[in-house]
Amino acid sequence: MSGAEPAPAKVNLYLHVTGRRVDGYHLLDSLAVFGPAADAVAAAPGEALCLTLDGPFAAGLAAEPDNLVLRAARALAEAVGRPAAAALTLTKRLPVASGIGGGSADAAAALRALDRLWGTGLGEGGLAGIAAGLGADVPVCLAARPARMQGIGEVLLPAPALPEYGLLLVNPGVALATPAVFRARQGGFTPMAELPAAWPDAAAMARDLAALRNDLEPPAIALCPVIAEVLAAIRALPGCLLARMSGSGATCFGLFPDAEAARRAAALLPGGWWREGGAPHPVPAD
Repeated sequence: MSGAEPAPAKVNLYLHVTGRRVDGYHLLDSLAVFGPAADAVAAAPGEALCLTLDGPFAAGLAAEPDNLVLRAARALAEAVGRPAAAALTLTKRLPVASGIGGGSADAAAALRALDRLWGTGLGEGGLAGIAAGLGADVPVCLAARPARMQGIGEVLLPAPALPEYGLLLVNPGVALATPAVFRARQGGFTPMAELPAAWPDAAAMARDLAALRNDLEPPAIALCPVIAEVLAAIRALPGCLLARMSGSGATCFGLFPDAEAARRAAALLPGGWWREGGAPHPVPAD
């Protein structure tokens, strides 16, 4: 789709639940990167605000007023004092409710696309406050570059310098609601991770990450046992350095030495599961 803004999958390489606020929101510590698969949002002039859905996972969404893409458009229009008029198209290639921030990535892509279409001149810095009002994951998706996420996800710190690596994303086709996973979580809280300033290679990165965890993985497996099958299948693939669930699931990832190894691994998985292997999403230019 020409001129469309990519909305890449957000992958949590680890996710520690470090505490809970008095309002009930959980505090997190996570290293987020962006994977080889992405939705796309295109914006064209229009007399009113409308949203067209296409792509392999479009059936899992509805273009109702509460859709995050439409909410993003209305929020930006209100912020700059102009009518919310545009024809938006969301090409949905990422599974819905799958722990890779698809809705947040779509909202962020809509902000970037409309910023350009409407000529607001806000840029990433000016859009950040609007993004934060749409959801805790939208700011990191707006930047679409590796980041250390803390707070409820809205506190973004620089990520360690990352080496070359490949990512494989796998989803078994089961949607998981994030609140249900948090409700099923048992036990206390996990300390924040200690990360180096840089990793020399993917193997060193995988070794350090293996000492960390995704605190939502055990409750997600309890709710959706096929996640354990997906993780076992990824771990058995040639060249896999680490396998873990992303976010609140059910998407899991495999870390590989390079993009080609991840692409080859994707072809070896059983049929029926969504998968995408390759290089992480290119880091946007500043």
